[in-house]
Amino acid sequence: MAAALMSPEEVTVQVGRRSGLSIVIAVDSTLLGPALGGCRVRRYPSLDSGRRDALSLASAMTVKAAVAGLAHGGGKTAVIIPDGAPPLDSLLRRDLLLDVGDAVETYGGSYLIGPDLGTGPNDMDVLAERTSHVLCRTERAHGSGDSAPATALGSYGCISAVHQYLTGSAGVAGARVGIVGLGSVGRRLAQALADGGAHLVVTDIDASCRALAQQLGAQWVEPDVLPTLELDVLVPAATGGLIDDEVADRLRCHAVVGPANNQLSGDYLADVLHRHGVLWAPDYVVGAGGIVNAVARELDGADAAEARARVHRIAATLSSVLDDAAQHNRTPHGIATDRARERLRATTASADVS
Repeated sequence: MAAALMSPEEVTVQVGRRSGLSIVIAVDSTLLGPALGGCRVRRYPSLDSGRRDALSLASAMTVKAAVAGLAHGGGKTAVIIPDGAPPLDSLLRRDLLLDVGDAVETYGGSYLIGPDLGTGPNDMDVLAERTSHVLCRTERAHGSGDSAPATALGSYGCISAVHQYLTGSAGVAGARVGIVGLGSVGRRLAQALADGGAHLVVTDIDASCRALAQQLGAQWVEPDVLPTLELDVLVPAATGGLIDDEVADRLRCHAVVGPANNQLSGDYLADVLHRHGVLWAPDYVVGAGGIVNAVARELDGADAAEARARVHRIAATLSSVLDDAAQHNRTPHGIATDRARERLRATTASADVS
């Protein structure tokens, strides 16, 4: 997770008039510009747990955008599917997405929504029927499409940068890398790492992903085992909260570098890992490829080559953070959040002068 830099600007809870489902929208900050944040559709044990998730993720998005140099703040939408409710059928899902679109429209452009866990570009096309403040629609709808390739590309660059930082060797050839989660980002990242010559150990809660492991020549282990293995790099690429106190004490990797949001169950664990000699590359830096690409293509009018170049620069940003952290004997998390905080302070000071 990323430390909250301020109190959230606005949090709303609406009940969709079509779907009857609760929709939480958290706008953490618009100091740098309109807030960016995906639409997460998942089961929650309570409305309060969904609200907390939205707030935490929105705060992380503010830091992610600030460190990436974007003129945007952070937000997030969490749709509460009650535990025990049946799966959404196609009609209810469409109704829900239209409800989310209506909710986003009430923000008047101060919040731009995109895909997240449980949603994708096709869903953004449906949202766009009710609001224009949508990113990552399908390419046929003139959007930038799936954000997963750009997120995987940026993450691969960061893993390479960390491996070089630790060993002096460029690339990932020969590195022992463990990936937790083989979803849309994780599977692309696994393929890229395999192509780069890394030795892979992988896992997912979906046992059908074993087929991908076999295809890549990767070792398969159970999800609770992988974080405890001796690895050069542990790559969290599933849902958040992988590293809690217990897991932090059992890690035997040199570094944790991955795209999953809110990997740490608490910010203090960045210091715990540092004391244990484990380098944690902040997830909000590593996983910024999706929003960097979407902003470049859809808001800045950049072509695919320029957008890709901007995603590649994420690794350079991380390398700079690592160098500063080493120079000052601090955690990369502390350096990165300070950079985000400074951008926000400078914007506030500029506004006060005006």
